[in-house]
Amino acid sequence: MSFLYPAFLTALATIAIPIIIHLFYFRRFKKVYFTNVQFLKEVKQETSNRQKIRNLLVLLMRILAIAMLVLAFTQPFLPKSEQVKQGMQAVSVFIDNSFSMNARSQESPLVELAKKRAKEIIQAYPETDRFQILTNDFEGKDQRLISKEEALNRIEEIRSSPLSRDLSKVALRQSQCLATGKAEHKTAFWITDFQRSITDLQNVKDTSVQFQLIPLRAVQERNVSIDSAWFDSPVQILNQPANLYVKISNQSDVESEEVRLSLQHDGQVKPAGSLKIPARSSLIDTVSFTILHAGWHQVKLSVTDFPVQFDDDYFASFYVAEQIRVLSINEGNANKYLNKVFAGAPYFILDQMEARALDYSRLGNYQLIILNELPLISSGLVQELKTFAQNGGHVLVFPSRNAELNSYNSFLAAFEAGNLGGFDNTVRQASQINTEEFVFRDVFLNKNEQLRLPSSQGNFPLTPGKGEAILSYRDGSAMVNKYNAGEGALYFSAAPLQDDLNDLVRNAEIFVPLLFKTAISGSKGRQIAYTIGKEEVLEARHKVAAAGEIIYKLKKTGTGDQEFIPEQRILGSKVLLTPGKGIQESGWYRLGLPADSLVAEYAFNLDRKESDLSYFSDEELEGQLKPHLQLLSETAEANFTQVVGEQNQGVVLWRWFLVFALLFLALETLFLRLWKV
Repeated sequence: MSFLYPAFLTALATIAIPIIIHLFYFRRFKKVYFTNVQFLKEVKQETSNRQKIRNLLVLLMRILAIAMLVLAFTQPFLPKSEQVKQGMQAVSVFIDNSFSMNARSQESPLVELAKKRAKEIIQAYPETDRFQILTNDFEGKDQRLISKEEALNRIEEIRSSPLSRDLSKVALRQSQCLATGKAEHKTAFWITDFQRSITDLQNVKDTSVQFQLIPLRAVQERNVSIDSAWFDSPVQILNQPANLYVKISNQSDVESEEVRLSLQHDGQVKPAGSLKIPARSSLIDTVSFTILHAGWHQVKLSVTDFPVQFDDDYFASFYVAEQIRVLSINEGNANKYLNKVFAGAPYFILDQMEARALDYSRLGNYQLIILNELPLISSGLVQELKTFAQNGGHVLVFPSRNAELNSYNSFLAAFEAGNLGGFDNTVRQASQINTEEFVFRDVFLNKNEQLRLPSSQGNFPLTPGKGEAILSYRDGSAMVNKYNAGEGALYFSAAPLQDDLNDLVRNAEIFVPLLFKTAISGSKGRQIAYTIGKEEVLEARHKVAAAGEIIYKLKKTGTGDQEFIPEQRILGSKVLLTPGKGIQESGWYRLGLPADSLVAEYAFNLDRKESDLSYFSDEELEGQLKPHLQLLSETAEANFTQVVGEQNQGVVLWRWFLVFALLFLALETLFLRLWKV
């Protein structure tokens, strides 16, 4: 047997108190008066013997009661191992309050059971120890050590959260907090369901902290979730159909039948179909609708599913411009073929500028910039076009027959786009079109049909660099190459645009899609949805408020009070916003300035990491354990105050000594009251 506080053994000296009382009180002589003294001697002897026995038993009970009480204060225990934690301890308890913990155990939601477990763990430690209570919210107030009473109160405040953290990040957060204390021993507890999506024990590196794993098990639930959605085109066009792809997953081990998918757009809800999803698999469905107005659009996709419902809705938002603006930079006269193509499409606005009179400040207003046979590209224009492309714009270049190669090669070098050779008068025929690239994707109904492809009477040999050919000659060289640049792209034609050198202008089925699709893809496609809890950075065009106040606010659609000011930073013509923890609910959020019109609209969804209801079993967890990781797998009825106490100190005996102390005091009372002498 060992003692947690052996110094209390010195209090055994108090045993002298009942001995002294016995010597000086029970030895006193008493006068006894008798009316008849015939048998006085015999009665006196008999009474004296019984009294001595009673007094000795009373003395023994008092000595034993005091000894048991002193031993109880020393907190004796039977150690289960050689490593017994003595002295001050720092304890961190992580309570998983993510949505998966709303699943029910046999009696209650797992998050409530986790809170109960946390309280029992705290109760297993003395008042002198220090504690951290941590949740998925990673709040600043939880990054400090607090008292036992404060820890119990903090547990009561815990509510479900849309956030979910990998256990390695939780461990890092706990280690940082425990390192701030001066405790000799550091212990961290994880009370969670150990979902596969968050359990990365191999990344827990800190061996100075002993991590205790407490798994909670729920009744197995079925779940169907909408994981993501995206458009087939980065930009949606007014009065044109939009195709929205939807990824839906069955997270359970049985097939889901008759999963009904619906679409809400512009306030109207319409069914989108009924799906059958095999167990543990996903499928992608297509939902089509027509864009009937310009401006911001709200889309909500929904599936019917029970009982896990937090991932049944997916919110999206997107913007449709009234027109797409295209700029043609010319050396002399404008190209008549370019004018004819865009004149027949009112949705596109074509502006013309002379290369020698360019207003660089206006370039950002366009989605596509066409360099129309410029003999020379100045270094200033090179830098402006590079910035334009990196910010999401697209550049289409048709070189001049008399192009100055050094300036063109400097331009291509800025885009990491290979090298341009001298003009070659060889006649070449295009033979292959890349229908997988966005420009020509979904343009031709029958890809196997023999298309009449353009030919050129001369071209500049173009080394591929990091580009992708979207139109190729028979010898495999590129006629039109695409080079990605930041969020935009460069399209470079190896042949000039003039009709005596290139019959591309007479080939409408190739020329028109090339112009239209490069212009459409040059309209920077904004992300249609964001995830709550991730460090998202929102971008919007900077707008000066009418009142002169530049404080952007985000407000949830449909609520009158959920409005907050996000962290914001203005960079030239755009503003960057960081919502942080201001967004906790899924839905649409409008960005605006005080007393001003709508600036932008964003859709936020809950993290789908919680949708996968697959967990590590106790056996699987045991297979991943390391010396600083220990599994505490107990039944639901187990009292963790006792479990943790015995784990830290062995078999705790102080309660038994306290019981014996009370028992001996009770026996003393019985001897004094019932033993008549």
